[in-house]
Amino acid sequence: MSKLDVESVKRASAGLRGTIPSELVSERPDFSVEAQALLKFHGVYQQDDRDARKSARETGADKDYSFMLRTKNPGGFLPADFYLAMDALADTVANGTIRVTTRGALQLHGVRKENLHATIAEIDAHLGSTLGACGDINRNVMAPPEPFADAAYASARDAARSIAELLTPRATAYYEIWQDGELVHDSRPLRPEDEPIYGAAFLPRKFKIAVAAAGDNSVDIFTNDLGVVPIVAADGTLEGYNLLVGGGLGMTHGKHATFPRLADEFAFVPPHRLLDAVRAIVVVQRDHGDRTNRKHARLKYLIVDRGLAWFRHAVEAEAGFTLDAWRPLPPWRVPEFPGWQEQGDGRFFYTVRILSGRIRDDAGRATKRALREIVATTGCDLVATPNQNILIVDIDPRDRPTIETILAKHGLEYDASPFERRALACPALPTCGLALAESERVLPRLLASLRDAWHAAGLSDNEPTVRITGCPNSCARPTLAEIGVIGTSADRYHLYLGGNPQSTRLNARYRENVRLDEIASVLAPLFCAYAQQRTATESFGDFCARTTSERLAS
Repeated sequence: MSKLDVESVKRASAGLRGTIPSELVSERPDFSVEAQALLKFHGVYQQDDRDARKSARETGADKDYSFMLRTKNPGGFLPADFYLAMDALADTVANGTIRVTTRGALQLHGVRKENLHATIAEIDAHLGSTLGACGDINRNVMAPPEPFADAAYASARDAARSIAELLTPRATAYYEIWQDGELVHDSRPLRPEDEPIYGAAFLPRKFKIAVAAAGDNSVDIFTNDLGVVPIVAADGTLEGYNLLVGGGLGMTHGKHATFPRLADEFAFVPPHRLLDAVRAIVVVQRDHGDRTNRKHARLKYLIVDRGLAWFRHAVEAEAGFTLDAWRPLPPWRVPEFPGWQEQGDGRFFYTVRILSGRIRDDAGRATKRALREIVATTGCDLVATPNQNILIVDIDPRDRPTIETILAKHGLEYDASPFERRALACPALPTCGLALAESERVLPRLLASLRDAWHAAGLSDNEPTVRITGCPNSCARPTLAEIGVIGTSADRYHLYLGGNPQSTRLNARYRENVRLDEIASVLAPLFCAYAQQRTATESFGDFCARTTSERLAS
């Protein structure tokens, strides 16, 4: 099969319709490759059970097709009614679990084709949406998850919502196909003016935006195509926004022209200019991003190829005003807020740690039942965090005893180790079609072996961040971690070291094609060296960046 020309598919799709309506009602369990490319814009990925592929080949049966649905929740906000609907859908049409993504959205896995229409309609009916959660479009806009009442955090949440609304597609195909129950197919091509920002072909590739409170890098802001930081005066007045551009971590093994990159500090804009600047940045990427090579199509490559000065000039020309100079910020950190925390408005929030973001019921720890009971009983909203946790927010002090009782009943008292609290993993096998190796399913084993090696070295503090992905697309942002693990093939991983706890530095490759069960033994000598040679405040990632690999391995 020849390589799919995604650009042609988008342009000929009549506003993201394509053949989705007719294929949706066919008896086939899957979609054509052209329809799959368009389904992503609707928040839908076609997958199959890769564990079952071998038996399917042997018997001549079709692949076991199902679909992943991803919601779009700016700032990770999950209203109570929406969350309860997702919880019910997980049991009735999906695989019984909900997954928190590393961008603060939710995913359902295992949805069958015949249930797609009703499932998305149900999500929409409860004030949710899957539109724009995937595809060559702006993805879920991140914001600091903590519901602090101060002006910096409130400004970040407001900006995330405004940007998400600005960049929501205007095409009506989503509503015609999924919401109204009528499979309307309009063969007229989408006119560029119907999508005032995206145009008929949308963007060359996905586009990621995060908003951060100054000093709080819980969103990994340097990994985004566009980062936004509200600048708030001491009296709470919003002065404007710093902008960063050109971040992204995806790469391809063996393709040196692809690489992870941190965003550049770019400009400052006053409050009334923010959305105009965002629009101009997206339009410049739309018009000048590479549409001939999808592996070279992200904004980071445009900036590397043409330079930041060219990009600034192009954005100013599109926006119609001059960008101001970047303003200094306080040092970045990634704060942790375990357990109960005060919001600053008389209410509380509580952090529920969820390893790999998989909300399910396990023996002794019934996370899914607990969250459902808490939301149904108290009416509290939730927030999905970039670290794949769930926050129960806006808790009335009178509801705290009730929530504590439910948490204890279901085994959810906050007892996660630092290794678990800071770890991230992508889903990988058996559902992701891009996975080269395991990730989520082996994370507990990896963390246990690293924890044992850490303690064997005499260490009991400063546990490093560990992130693992099944492929170099880097959904769990492994190239920022102190210990990054990236799958290359079955039970083989490249090992990366030297990121920092602040998520402001890329790590570097340390070993290639290491077996999962050998990672801890490879790192054990480094743990011992760190225990003996570290400075008083030095993290493991800082130590690795300071000390050469040759010296550590000797």
